[in-house]
Amino acid sequence: MSKMLLLLVLLSLLSPAAEALVNGLALKPTMGWLHWERFMCNTDCDTDPDNCISERLYMQMADMMVKDGWKEAGYEYVCIDDCWPSYQRDARGRLQADPKRFPGGIKKLADYVHSKGLKLGIYADVGEKTCAGYPGSLGYYETDAQTFADWDVDLLKFDGCNLKWTLLGDGYIKMSEALNKTGRSILYSCEWPLYEWPFQKPNYTAIRETCNHWRNFNDVFDSWNSIKSILDWTASHQDIIVPSAGPGGWNDPDMLVIGNFGLSHDQQESQMALWAIMAAPLLMSNDLRDICPRSKDLLQNRRIIEISQDPLGKQGHRSAKGNHFEVWERPLSKNRLAVAVLNLQEIGGPRGFAISGVPSWKVCDPQCNVTLILPQYKEMGVQTKESKLILKVNPSGTALLTVTPINDFGRLHWKNTN
Repeated sequence: MSKMLLLLVLLSLLSPAAEALVNGLALKPTMGWLHWERFMCNTDCDTDPDNCISERLYMQMADMMVKDGWKEAGYEYVCIDDCWPSYQRDARGRLQADPKRFPGGIKKLADYVHSKGLKLGIYADVGEKTCAGYPGSLGYYETDAQTFADWDVDLLKFDGCNLKWTLLGDGYIKMSEALNKTGRSILYSCEWPLYEWPFQKPNYTAIRETCNHWRNFNDVFDSWNSIKSILDWTASHQDIIVPSAGPGGWNDPDMLVIGNFGLSHDQQESQMALWAIMAAPLLMSNDLRDICPRSKDLLQNRRIIEISQDPLGKQGHRSAKGNHFEVWERPLSKNRLAVAVLNLQEIGGPRGFAISGVPSWKVCDPQCNVTLILPQYKEMGVQTKESKLILKVNPSGTALLTVTPINDFGRLHWKNTN
């Protein structure tokens, strides 16, 4: 283990994260549904009424979240992204929904979503215009925050287009203050570091004090190359971003694209497993009205969700890389460990990975209990540090497991050597 990685592990295990935004929200990674990757900026409700950005779409997704077990699994936010507003503010300077696509307005939509026991998220931008060219919040931070509160919105995704990068911090902080001033609990999802990284290393202490989660890297696409690029960026910057994550504030690698078109089932399992290891918000962008059963079962897998929502609130990290494998580890509550072994080879068949190659496998001295979660659930039983267990991992797939020290000696060993 490198000195840098050892320092990272010690920081994540022994040091509390920086002071979080004090609004009592996002104590665990946010779970829900967000329209952007799947539905983008489709505003043509005349020719494509089933898929355009309209109140009907969000009502139907809310219905499906209750009907098909998503709410029960833990997904609670139904989130609007860009392209919902009118191109003009109203006479009082307030944002207003497009009257044709949202005839009832956002307040009525929020009431509908709340009637299902769910929460509504909305989108705005720190700059003059949103990324798609709709009115931005620059000069209207307090007005927009109060408007969202009046509408009973529960989450704000605040994008970073169309503003000089040197003004990003001030804009994000002002909107955070404006949201808190309303007195309504509104989870605050930022993109501050995403837009600052091209110019300088962001101040993650300030970001964590301002936001409940924050995007760092490029938008996700419905492709395996996109997923890999996000994992590569995260691993190469983990010494900077991992210590900032914890209850109240999380690094956001962007949406889950599971159940769409671009990923094989093994690749979908890899995204789900690694997002859980990274303590990432689980915001699906798919069509819940038409999703294949295997993707649904994966997204609702309670054992993966338990890792995601683990109360210790520590983000995992990449701990080893070699021979076209990556090992990612996340410390869990009750002295447990979650491990993901990713096979990066995209040719051939399943490849074997010796479990002893997991850097923290020493937690199994003298003994541990191992549970395999992906690719299929299996109790692997009691193992030791000397176990010769081989994991079979499909090309671009992931083996996900939890490791539980059996006795006090094992727990003490884990605490004192990591």
